[in-house]
Amino acid sequence: MLIKTFSSSVQGISAIKISIEVHVTQGIRFFIVGLADNAIRESQQRIESALTNNGFEWPRFRVVINLAPADIRKEGTHFDLPLAVGILAATRQVSDNRLADYLILGELSLDGSVVPVKGVLPMVLLARDEQFKGVIVPEDNEAEASVVDGVEVVAVSDLTGVVSFLNGMPAEPPGEERKAISQKGASGYQVDFSEVKGQTAVKRAMLIAAAGSHNLILVGSPGSGKSMMARRLPTIMPPMSLEESIQTTRIYSVSGRVSSESGLISTRPFRMPHHSSSNIAMIGGGSSPQPGEISLAHNGVLFLDELPEFKRGVLEVMRQPLEDREIHISRAAYRVVYPSDFMLVAAMNPCPCGYYNHPEKECNCGPGIIKQYLSRISGPLLDRIDMHLEVVPVSFRQLSQKEHAEGSAAMREQVIRVREIQYERFEGAGHVSCNACMGTALRNRYCALDRAGASMIRLAMERLGFSARAYDRILKVARTIADLEGSERIHPSHLAEAVNYRNLDREGWSG
Repeated sequence: MLIKTFSSSVQGISAIKISIEVHVTQGIRFFIVGLADNAIRESQQRIESALTNNGFEWPRFRVVINLAPADIRKEGTHFDLPLAVGILAATRQVSDNRLADYLILGELSLDGSVVPVKGVLPMVLLARDEQFKGVIVPEDNEAEASVVDGVEVVAVSDLTGVVSFLNGMPAEPPGEERKAISQKGASGYQVDFSEVKGQTAVKRAMLIAAAGSHNLILVGSPGSGKSMMARRLPTIMPPMSLEESIQTTRIYSVSGRVSSESGLISTRPFRMPHHSSSNIAMIGGGSSPQPGEISLAHNGVLFLDELPEFKRGVLEVMRQPLEDREIHISRAAYRVVYPSDFMLVAAMNPCPCGYYNHPEKECNCGPGIIKQYLSRISGPLLDRIDMHLEVVPVSFRQLSQKEHAEGSAAMREQVIRVREIQYERFEGAGHVSCNACMGTALRNRYCALDRAGASMIRLAMERLGFSARAYDRILKVARTIADLEGSERIHPSHLAEAVNYRNLDREGWSG
């Protein structure tokens, strides 16, 4: 008897439909064909134990299972459940009336329990696009699957529950409370900019960076507050739209990082990889491709603390994603594209000992050592960082002040106001939604300078030796500063402030 069930396979952060054809004939062999990986080939033992432990019969016949399309490699344990259902239907132990209407996902334990799997959200989105009536998913993946409207979600905890549903029992609808949790997700932050004493100039720079989605590097001695302020940057960024939340959740879904309680990620990611991270950990890939840190930071912040301590090769592979806002990974066996639209925030000491240009402590590093230390960051990478800022240690008087500093809520309101200006400005401009994303044509249109501004930027280029890319970044930052002041034109004062945020480009930089 020939039976067909449906499942899905994930490629990158997208999914493709997989048809599972089960043919039972006379014989005693078991075959799985169609470029299945080891996890799928090993499913025979899990399925056989699950069937027998739940009172079903393992067929004493020749079973051939084909995963189509046969030229696409299939990976993952989520094929266990559709394979088991196909075998049960082919041996007439379960009805096949509903099989064509549902996409089936789930891994089986030996006792028949259905355990959660990765990549559920992309596969449920595929089910909606392919006009399936619904999906059958593990109970712990229910919140994640419920994010997608227009698809019936049947959450099951064991094989017996799946068989009952396929034999005609109605599915238990998800509770309203659970549905609400899956759509709302987690929100709120444990940190706030009101906790930062002093550092008015740095807070101003972070406000500009968040308003225009500009990359930022902080240079300062140990204890000056670089990491503390970087951790608070997401608290002033605008809330994620539903589309952004789904994009980010898809990445975390294929990585197996979505909580079973809140299916939708609604707060902007903040990723802080260690400086010992490898190329693959940063950009993604591997024998079984997974998103890297730059993709996990999509729509959020990637914070690289102690930037010069990262391997040079790791830093250099970030240059293309910073420009294209996506990463293309090509290997002999696969080619995937992961989104990587993130804000890069980096922090570093001004020298190996950390106290060069410190107002109180003496630096023990010679000029050659300092130059060698700073040269660990390549010029092309620095060019792609819009704003360079020196962080000066806070004095005791500032630390002991009891005055209430400006908090994240007030700063976030300004950021939201400026982002709304940009959304309106770039409406109809494709994927461009903020000043940092402007291409050359949009920059020429919206960053036009008057005679005084053009004279100022020309003088800065000649005296400070800025590159063409630095020129581009300065204009975009100046556009954001003008937006913060509600100005349609970029004035010389906006340009002057933007130029001041290019410290590391200057010859003879001192801190």
